[in-house]
Amino acid sequence: MAADLMDLEERVGRLARVSSSAQTGETSRVTAAGAVQPAWVVEVVSHVAYNEYRVRQVMIQSSGTAPVAVGGSERSAFNVAESFTAVGGVAAGTHAVMWRAGDQHVFYAQP
Repeated sequence: MAADLMDLEERVGRLARVSSSAQTGETSRVTAAGAVQPAWVVEVVSHVAYNEYRVRQVMIQSSGTAPVAVGGSERSAFNVAESFTAVGGVAAGTHAVMWRAGDQHVFYAQP
């Protein structure tokens, strides 16, 4: 009984999406932009305070070569591998992957 009701609700939902002029089909709805958080490879430039650092985006070109800085801008990012109340210990030059979390940038790097 519950499975039949769920199946019926799914069919009604699909019909509503198909008949909508804004949606072209199930696939475009599932693969909409923003479904995955973008990530960047960054290099730690300096320590600011606690677990906050200045980082800059870098580009990996190929194996055996050092990453190259992309643009000249730096941004603030928080290392979530460290306590928010203790002094940070990640060395300048450390590479990590950075994500956007809400209105902040975060990365995970063990000191």
